[in-house]
Amino acid sequence: MEVVTTRDELHRLRRELAVSHHDKHFERPLIGLVPTLGALHAGHRALIERMAEECDVSIVSVFVNPLQFGAGEDLERYPRTLELDLRVCQAAGADLVYAPPVDEVYADGFATSVAVNKLTERWCGAGRPGHFQGVTTVVAKLFNACDPDRAYFGEKDYQQLRVVERMTRDLEFNVEIVACPTVRERDGLAISSRNQYLSASERDVAPRLHEALERLAACFSGGVHDVKSLIVEAKHVLDECRHVQFKLEYLAVVDPQTLEPRERAEYGDRVLIAASIGSTRLIDNLALTGGELAD
Repeated sequence: MEVVTTRDELHRLRRELAVSHHDKHFERPLIGLVPTLGALHAGHRALIERMAEECDVSIVSVFVNPLQFGAGEDLERYPRTLELDLRVCQAAGADLVYAPPVDEVYADGFATSVAVNKLTERWCGAGRPGHFQGVTTVVAKLFNACDPDRAYFGEKDYQQLRVVERMTRDLEFNVEIVACPTVRERDGLAISSRNQYLSASERDVAPRLHEALERLAACFSGGVHDVKSLIVEAKHVLDECRHVQFKLEYLAVVDPQTLEPRERAEYGDRVLIAASIGSTRLIDNLALTGGELAD
């Protein structure tokens, strides 16, 4: 596995790896990319392993992108664990890691951004102004730098997944976006780099987010389609979080493509949740795959 910090090194090694695989297979090699903020965990490892299995050349970017952190967010305390990240990448089968410094990605005087409208106006976009613009700007730059055929994203960040898909279509990047299932702890908590911020008592109640989604999905499977009623049922689970500092940011049933809120849930809709436990903001989601089809 090779590790590079500049675009020139990235381009050189990407070409060398591509040529090596071209000689072996007598066809254009398939290039994969997993973009990350670092602090890699089992969820990232699953993405990298899938990429390594499906692609000829596997690239992982490790870059704490300042543009996607808003004022008062955790940019400074976000864990930077490059040495450990490189071990995860190597064990998962990555061929090349691109770990640039900030000034390599955003040169002095950088003044351009990529913004996706509509999809970013609700949910995390409403609570984190500028966040998705930072995401799409850096992903566009990584697509240009790495020139992948496929890019792998986890479904845990469901709104981000849809935003990146829209940007990719609208700007005609020749990249296939591959959505990968959320990886969870045994108790259902979606694995996240931010879970390490939770105190012991906060970690004990954090799985209630997923349990609330499951309660809602079970009620839907039981024939309840009115979203207000479904949300009331889900909130009963969240009442168990009262003994820690807990703030529900949103809980909604949405169209899986447009992310517009539903009044009546339908098969295939997505349930989104975001909440703060102590000072840690967590998100999760679940697809409604049971119950009768809506009329």
